Amino acid sequence: MKNKLTLLFGFTFLMAASSQAQEKKTLSLAEAIDLSIKNSHALKNSQAKIEEATAALKEAVQKKLPDAGVSASYLRLTTANVDLKTKSNNNNGGTTNETPKVSQAMYGILNASLPIYAGGKIRYGIESSEYLEKAAKLDAEEDKDEVIQTTIEAFATLFKAKTAVRLVTENLAQSQQRSKDLSNLEKNGLLARNDLLKAELQSSNIELSLLDAENNLQLANINMDLMLGLATTTELVLDTNGIEKKDDPRVLDDYLQLANTNRKDVTALDYRKKAAVTGIKTIQAEKYPSISLTGGYIAADIPKVLSITNAVNIGVGVSYNIASLWKNKAKVEQAEARVKQIVETQAMTDDNVKLQVNKNYFTLLSSRKKIEVYAKAVEQAKENYRIIKNKFDNSLATTTELLEADVAQLQASLSYTLARADAFVAYNKLLQTAGVLSTELKK
Repeated sequence: MKNKLTLLFGFTFLMAASSQAQEKKTLSLAEAIDLSIKNSHALKNSQAKIEEATAALKEAVQKKLPDAGVSASYLRLTTANVDLKTKSNNNNGGTTNETPKVSQAMYGILNASLPIYAGGKIRYGIESSEYLEKAAKLDAEEDKDEVIQTTIEAFATLFKAKTAVRLVTENLAQSQQRSKDLSNLEKNGLLARNDLLKAELQSSNIELSLLDAENNLQLANINMDLMLGLATTTELVLDTNGIEKKDDPRVLDDYLQLANTNRKDVTALDYRKKAAVTGIKTIQAEKYPSISLTGGYIAADIPKVLSITNAVNIGVGVSYNIASLWKNKAKVEQAEARVKQIVETQAMTDDNVKLQVNKNYFTLLSSRKKIEVYAKAVEQAKENYRIIKNKFDNSLATTTELLEADVAQLQASLSYTLARADAFVAYNKLLQTAGVLSTELKK
C-alpha cells in the first residue's frame, strides 16, 4: 500500500511539473495563418523553385552577351631540328644557313564573339524562361492557399477538440453528481440497486469518452504547434473572436466564374503551354545559321626563331549545322507531343475545377442546413431532459429514460458545435477552389 501511495505521489508531482512547464499561447486565426506561412516547409520549397526559374531566365538572357576565352601556354622543348626554308646570300657567293636551337616556346590567344543572329533561339529561350518563371510564381501562390486552408482546418479541428473536452467534462460532472444523488436514494430504499449501477456505468463510460477527447485534443494541439513552428509543449488557447458566418449572396455560377478567372493552377498551366509552344520555335530555329561578330588577339614567341605581337583580328563568323535539316524533325515531334499533353492536362484540370467547386458548394449548403437542424435539436434535447428529469423526480420516469435523455442532450450539443466548425471550414474550402481564398481573407 505504501509503495502504491509513493507511486501515486510521484506521478502527481510529475504531472504538476509538466503542466507548469507547458507554455500557453493565445492564438487567433489570423496569427495562425501568418505563422504557418512563415514556417511552412512547402512554401520555402516553392520559393526555391522560383529562385531556380529566375536563375534560368537570367541564364537565357546572358546568352545575348559576348563569349570570350583566353588561352596561353609555355612549352619546354627537347632539342628540335628546325630547318628554315629560306635563302640567304653572302658576299663570298655561298649560302650559309645556321640552324637555331629551339628549347622553349610561348603563345597566348584571346578570342571573343558576339552573337548577331541565331535564328531566334536566344529570343525564344528568353521568352520560354519568362513563361516558366511566371508559372513557378503562380504555383507558389497556389501552395500558399493550400497552406492557409490547411491551417484553417487545423484551427477548426483544435476548436472542436477543445469544445468536445469541455462538454464531456461538464457532462461527467453532472453524471457524477447524479450518481451521488441516486446513491442517497438507494441507501434510503427509494431506488433499486440496478438503477444506481446504470447511472454509475454511464459515468464510467463518460470518463472513457473524456480520455479519448483529451487524447484527440493533445494530438490536435501538437499538430498545430508543428504547423506554426512552435514547441510541441505549447498549449494553444484559441481566440475565436471575429470568426463568424459571413453573409455571402453568391451562388454556384458565381463561384464557377471566379474559378475560371482566379485559379492559379489553371493560369500556370497556360503559361507552361506557352513555354512548350515556344520550345517548338526554339528547335525549329536550329535550322537557321548563326552569325557572330568575332575578334581576337594572338601573341607568340619562339626565341631566336619567331616573335608575334599586336596580331589583332576582327571579322564575322557564320556557322550552320546542315544535319539539323534532317535531325530536327524528331525533336519537333517530341516538343509538339509535350504541348498536346499540356492541352489535355488543361482539359482535365478544368473538369476537376468544376467538380471541386460543385462539391464544396453543396457541402457548404449541407453544413449550414445541419447548423439549423442541430440548433433545434439542442433546444429539443434540453427541453426533453428537463421534462424527463421532472418526471423522474416524481417517480414517473425510469432511470434508463433519464440517462438516455442526458446522452441525447450531450450529443446534440456536440453535433451543433461540430456543424458550426465544419461550415466555417467548408466556406473557406469553397473560396480556395474558386481561387479567391487569400483575397477574401484580406477583406
